[in-house]
Amino acid sequence: MRWKTLKQSNMNKIYAALFLLFFASTISANSLTQRADSAYTEDNFVEAISLYNKIIQEEGTSSLLYYNLGNSYYRSGKLGKAIVCYERSIILDPNNEDAITNLDFVRSQITDKPGDNGTWISNTINELITNTHANTWAVIALITFIFLLCAIAIYIFSSKISIRKIGFFSAIILLLCSIITNIFAYKAAKIASTHNMAIVIEPSTILSTSPRLPKDRTEEAMLLHEGTKVEILDSICNSVSDKWYDVKIDNTHRAWINADAIEII
Repeated sequence: MRWKTLKQSNMNKIYAALFLLFFASTISANSLTQRADSAYTEDNFVEAISLYNKIIQEEGTSSLLYYNLGNSYYRSGKLGKAIVCYERSIILDPNNEDAITNLDFVRSQITDKPGDNGTWISNTINELITNTHANTWAVIALITFIFLLCAIAIYIFSSKISIRKIGFFSAIILLLCSIITNIFAYKAAKIASTHNMAIVIEPSTILSTSPRLPKDRTEEAMLLHEGTKVEILDSICNSVSDKWYDVKIDNTHRAWINADAIEII
C-alpha cells in the first residue's frame, strides 16, 4: 500500500513538471509574439524580423506568422523577402485575404513584369486549384462521391422511370465532378509540397548562359530585379559555396542564376 502511494506521488510530480514545462513554453511563445508585434508597432522592423523568424524556427510556421514577417520585410524595404513570406502565407492558408492583397500590392511595385508562363487555360486552372486548400478539395471530392453513391442507389432501386433517369444523369455528372475534384486535391497538395518556385531577393542580378559567373557580355543572359518569380528546373554545385539554378522566367526565357540571389518559396 505504501509502495502504491509513493508511486502515485511520483507520477503526480511528473505530471506537474510536464504541465509547468508546457505552460512555460506557451508563455515564452506568447512573450516572443508580443515582443515581435511591439517591435513592428514601434517601427523597429529589424528586431521584428529577427523575432518572427525566431518564433518560426522554435514554434513552427503559420499563415499569420509569415504574413506578419512579410509586412516587416516590406516596411524594411526588402520586397523580395516580403513576396516570399506572402507566398508562404497563402500556401498555408489560401483564404488569407490580407496576404493576397499585400502580395498583389508588392508585385505592382517590382521592376520586372511577368511574361507569359503557360497557356491561359492552364494558368486559370492552376489559380483555381491554388485558391483552395488541398484538404478542402479532398472534402469536396468526398462529398461528391457520397452524392454519386446516392444517385446510383436511386437509379438502381427506384421503380419510376423519370426518377431513374434523374439518378442516371446525376450519377454521370457527379462522377465527372468527383474525378475533377480528386485531381484538384492531388494537384493542390503537390503544389503545396513542391519547392520549385523561387523569388529574386537581390536588388538586381545578372543571369548567365552557363552555371558560372559570366566571363564577358556574351555569357550574360539577362538582368533580373528583386521580387521576380522564377521556376527552378535544375541545379548544379561547382563547389560547396557556389551553387547555380537553371530557372525558367517565362515561356521564352531560361538561364542560370546564382543560388544566393534567390530564395525558394
